[in-house]
Amino acid sequence: MKHFKYLVSLSGLVLILFQVQVRADIRYPLIPAPVSLKELPGDFLMDQSVRLDIQTNDERVLGSLHWFSEKIKSLTGLDLQQKKGNKRISIVLLKHNEPSLAKEGYHLKISPQNVLLEANGAEGIFYGLQSILQLLPPANKWAIPAAEITDYPRFGWRGLMLDVSRHFFTKDEVKRFIDEMVRYKFNVFHWHLTDDQGWRIEIKQLPELTRHGGFRVHREGAWGSFLPALEYEKATDGGYYTQDDIKEIVQYAAERFVTILPEIDVPGHSLAFISSYPGLNATKKQFSVNAGWRNTPRDDNALDPSNEEVYVKLDMIFTEVAKLFPNPYIHIGGDEAYKVYWEQSSNCKEFMSKNGLKNADELQSYFIKRLVKILESKGKKLIGWDEILQGGLAPEATVMSWRGMQGGIDAAKMNHEVIMTPWDYVYLDLYQGDPSAEPSTYGMCRLTDSYRFEPVPEGIDEKLILGGQGNLWTESVPTFRHLEYMLWPRSMALAEVYWSPKQSRNWPGFFERLESEFTKLDIADINYARSCYDVVVIPVQESGQSVSLTMTTEAPNLDIYYTFDETNPDLHASKYNGETLYFPPGSSNLKVVSYRGNKPIGKQLKLSKEELTKRSLQQHHVY
Repeated sequence: MKHFKYLVSLSGLVLILFQVQVRADIRYPLIPAPVSLKELPGDFLMDQSVRLDIQTNDERVLGSLHWFSEKIKSLTGLDLQQKKGNKRISIVLLKHNEPSLAKEGYHLKISPQNVLLEANGAEGIFYGLQSILQLLPPANKWAIPAAEITDYPRFGWRGLMLDVSRHFFTKDEVKRFIDEMVRYKFNVFHWHLTDDQGWRIEIKQLPELTRHGGFRVHREGAWGSFLPALEYEKATDGGYYTQDDIKEIVQYAAERFVTILPEIDVPGHSLAFISSYPGLNATKKQFSVNAGWRNTPRDDNALDPSNEEVYVKLDMIFTEVAKLFPNPYIHIGGDEAYKVYWEQSSNCKEFMSKNGLKNADELQSYFIKRLVKILESKGKKLIGWDEILQGGLAPEATVMSWRGMQGGIDAAKMNHEVIMTPWDYVYLDLYQGDPSAEPSTYGMCRLTDSYRFEPVPEGIDEKLILGGQGNLWTESVPTFRHLEYMLWPRSMALAEVYWSPKQSRNWPGFFERLESEFTKLDIADINYARSCYDVVVIPVQESGQSVSLTMTTEAPNLDIYYTFDETNPDLHASKYNGETLYFPPGSSNLKVVSYRGNKPIGKQLKLSKEELTKRSLQQHHVY
């Protein structure tokens, strides 16, 4: 997990003051936005006269159409498998590939009498079906607006990562995660399967990894503050996926054109591994599976690169992992390896001297290069977090850049392929609204931050940027309900970043479509966050004066009402008009709320002068 003690700057947020009328009933609410959309008059009414006209025998297409028919039936009660309808939804695989569509693009033409969906391959048909579903209104009159759409993704790698080590999610919950992500045309599920807090994948040659490493003692409360396991306390919290579970989920994802990227996080973040098979770390100290504590001095949670037994066991692990996942890549983590114990270890010092390694960074590089060879022997390629650049990187490795963009820039300049995942734009476990009104976590990544993320740095060849993903670490995400809250709507913003053309990025237009999607999420009982409606308070410490503040909202066209007199603001309170505000003499708290029209739409915030002064002293960082 990636830890920060400050909140990231929201550069540009104060400029997001759009004078547009937001509507929740827009005609073409597609997320992500298509490459081109030509509006046409009329609607294709979904009624008893509609049937599927299937002009292909491709098994993957037929599987998608069965899935689509079941979706339509559950939404509308209509049976598209009937044979006699005079209105058609025609599905066509193009006989001659259209290069611009590649394998994931599609053409969609909707008229009042027919819907024609064409694509080069089954993937494009699936994404076209997703667009048809999104164009359906939330209820009642099932009318799809007429249009001509051409669509294809900007990036081939459009991922979401789920950490199931810090908190375990069941097989059915993982399937639901996949179902929710494909609606927005994500195609990679990065599955963080191992860490200090749990080993979640069955390895038959090493049964203790799940028998022991899959469980920890139960704790609730603020993550990082818990006691380690007490003597004789039973480890009952956790779980793991059997290899049959893994195969079932891999197949489930494949049917939805999602590739699963498994992550086995080494050499750091390996306490569950070390706890299961003692003696694999440099100090040889034994630990229980971490239940959410942070110790000083730090636990020795890193595998010892000088210990040959480490590589023997990793070879066993990756042999079984490689057989379970058809993805050509395996993620090996490589992040935050705590090297102090390596530097103090006589075995590591002797090993470094023998192998001509100058320092602990080069020792980690040796470890990573050994893993490259192990994975190559299984027919796989290695991906790791950007720390794998330290000490030199094997040319075959792919870098996932999380500590900002620089790691990805450095890797691309060395001609490595890169997946951009900078924490301040794509980490979905961060605050998305004011910390005073959000569940406790760390750092800040607002919806606007995710939407303005640009994966290709200036001067870097776009061909080396495979794409990007949103990452959901789960220290503070104990339930699937809260998982959804952290995932949506920021992942919708990222979906548009990864799929839609860069030049079509448009915040007001996106927000209109987003609000239409909120209505559908409400009907589906998906627990999304509405933090984008809350007021953003921006404090500044002025020289010789008390703290001043300005305010804005991410959602366009909202009104802000505030008080300093301890009463709750409403339409009759002071209305904010963009001016700089100061606390009146004797006032200790600001209370503020956003309105749309005559109804409150955001949460009421209460912020003390002391807290805002503290925030203002963190220069260039805005909550």
